[in-house]
Amino acid sequence: MPTRALRTAASGMYAQQLNIEIISNNIANMNTTGFKKNKAEFQDLMYQDVNVQPVSSQTPGIYDSATNKIQVGNGVQTSSTSKLFKQGDVTPTNNPLDVAIQGEGFFQIRKPDGSFVYTRDGSFKINSEGQIVTTNGYVLDPELTLDQDALSVAIGRDGTVEVHQVGGESFVIGSIELVRFMNPGGLDALGENLYAETEASGNPILGTPGTDGFGEVMQGYLEASNVDIVEEMISMISAQRAYEINSKTVKTVEEMMTMTNNLKRG
Repeated sequence: MPTRALRTAASGMYAQQLNIEIISNNIANMNTTGFKKNKAEFQDLMYQDVNVQPVSSQTPGIYDSATNKIQVGNGVQTSSTSKLFKQGDVTPTNNPLDVAIQGEGFFQIRKPDGSFVYTRDGSFKINSEGQIVTTNGYVLDPELTLDQDALSVAIGRDGTVEVHQVGGESFVIGSIELVRFMNPGGLDALGENLYAETEASGNPILGTPGTDGFGEVMQGYLEASNVDIVEEMISMISAQRAYEINSKTVKTVEEMMTMTNNLKRG
């Protein structure tokens, strides 16, 4: 029985260690554009039936209590981490190529191998070929290309991209489309502010900003991380206390085992 208590306490310490790692990642990304916080989810481990009074029914005068059992759990495990896609604050940057999504949706990005990934980070740039790309050089899809005569870019809330050229001419070069998923929590986080679709997320649904439940795009703004530093600090203190209590359980069990060993000497 003492060894079960030790394993149970150890599972609690390990779960809280993972919890602290997730919280520290949230805090580290509190200034990352479009970052969505993670949350650890726990579940209890299997239970064992234990006799409350494990005595033999063969002993004369002793009541058979073999059926008097209780369930004792074996600890806890981290079942999963979930992404919370709550809207982050939209902050002005005055950069015409910064675009924030106010509401639901992701930008669709095409990688060099032709695969598609998705992001809420709208800090776009222009590459040497005039294409609108992410900070890492991945192309925004549908592709939008500016020529060398472009003076400025105007992006409407519906995603329409209009270019003003030398000579005063203006024309629309295309539109930004958004993508949403039935279960965005099932997306696979790839790092670099990118996500990939999975079987759990469902297939991507393309749409126009501001219609059919899609959010609007806002030029000159970026979406900040949705990490609340006060909430994370409280979660960290709670996890630290839980780790401490589990470590005290280990110490208590060790003291009980020592007392049991000393019974013979006494």
